[in-house]
Amino acid sequence: MITVSTRRRGAAAALAVGAVAALTLTACSSPTSGGSSNIALVGFSTPKPAYDALSAAFEKTSAGKGVSFTPTYGPSGTESKAVLAGQQKADYVALSTGGDMTALVPSKVSSGWDSTSTKGFGADSVVVIVVRPGNPLHITGWDDLTKPGVKIVTPDPASSGSAKWNLLAAYEHVISEGGTATQAEAYVTQFFAHVVSRAESGSVAASQFEAGTGNVLISYESEAIAARQAGQKLDYIVPKQSMLIQTPVAVTKTAPKAAKSFLSYVESPAGQKIFAANGWRPALSGVNPGTVKGANDPSNPYPTVQKLTTIAQLGGWDTVNDKFFGDPNGIITKIESS
Repeated sequence: MITVSTRRRGAAAALAVGAVAALTLTACSSPTSGGSSNIALVGFSTPKPAYDALSAAFEKTSAGKGVSFTPTYGPSGTESKAVLAGQQKADYVALSTGGDMTALVPSKVSSGWDSTSTKGFGADSVVVIVVRPGNPLHITGWDDLTKPGVKIVTPDPASSGSAKWNLLAAYEHVISEGGTATQAEAYVTQFFAHVVSRAESGSVAASQFEAGTGNVLISYESEAIAARQAGQKLDYIVPKQSMLIQTPVAVTKTAPKAAKSFLSYVESPAGQKIFAANGWRPALSGVNPGTVKGANDPSNPYPTVQKLTTIAQLGGWDTVNDKFFGDPNGIITKIESS
């Protein structure tokens, strides 16, 4: 498995599509004379391996001495809604999209959450195309995904931030090549005709792909690298046109001092190096990722994408969510429902 998504109890479980196993892990450390502190870490499912490594490393620092973690992972949109509704305790929040984070402002997260050294982002990634070993369908880019025989796995944008990144990348690849909005909509319509599974989260979609569903998975570069690090047999293509995935992190207003220290550690060069080792592009400029196992080229793990679109270029998440994913008139919403 690439990651395991965590489901919560009670009303929030109704937001999930399908059955997802509950997973709540606590990383324990010995309390000191000054007492101990627990951090309720709530995150979207994809970066779980990175956060396992980050929390273990933080506990070995002076700021992390006596600190333990209670992490909960699941679809980004579902997690955000549960935290907002008070159904999920959270001290540190790691979400897939800026829109999921700003939904928590100002009731749960302070408005200045994005004023840190990384602009509030924990790590970056890009949308990639994951294929079976040896790339039997000879996929080279987005246009190959609408050819006969291609069966695509990608999560559901109603619950998954990963799905939103994937679909925006599919749409914007047409625009970046000089196409019109009409042509981009036509491409996404063809794209959806090849989708055979829409899981609730990126990690569940990846698990389905690993189990044999479909022959192409649209995913984070980080997820593909983490899968290969875990021994999964797959290949991935970084297309010439992609989206820059920027994943927001913040502490809640009621978070203990330890959570704030952990956030500082995550955004530090040391924390960013751990993200890089687990398949994520550093959000902090100037951090050398070093050699990354599982990458296409471990010595150059994060190649420059020729045409990389950002959410800022599209007007920000408020604009993007309304234009593409609004109900009932969002571009993607209408295409998907039809």
